Amino acid sequence: MSIQIPLKILVSSKSKSYMKIVGLLYSSKLGVIISDLIEGILKDLYLFKDAVLASKPHIIKVSPKSDKAMVWVDIWDSQSGSYAKNIINHQFNVRQFIATMCGTNMNPGVPQCKNCWKCVVATTH
Repeated sequence: MSIQIPLKILVSSKSKSYMKIVGLLYSSKLGVIISDLIEGILKDLYLFKDAVLASKPHIIKVSPKSDKAMVWVDIWDSQSGSYAKNIINHQFNVRQFIATMCGTNMNPGVPQCKNCWKCVVATTH
C-alpha cells in the first residue's frame, strides 16, 4: 500500500536556501570554471550528500580585473533552513584551493544579458 501525498503539500514543505562559494579561481591552466564542474564537485562532497540543487550554480568574476570567482548556489531545504545552517561557514577543497560556503540572502537580481551576464541598463547587445 502506498501513501499519496498531494503535490501542493510536498512543494509547500520545501523552501530554497541561498548560498555562495568563495575562494575559487575564475580560470586556471585547465580553463574557466563552469557550472557542470561545480555540480560534480558538490555531488562528491560529504557536506552535500543529501543536497538537491534548485538551479544550476551561477559563476561570476568578483571584479573585471580579479582572478577570483564567486559561485551562487541555490538548494532545496526545509522551511527552517536546517540543511543550509549545517553547511554554511564550512570549508572544502576544490583542486588545490580551499573554498568556503557562505550564507546569503535571496537576490532577485539585476537584469542581465543572457550571453555575457553583464548588467543591462536599457537594451541588450
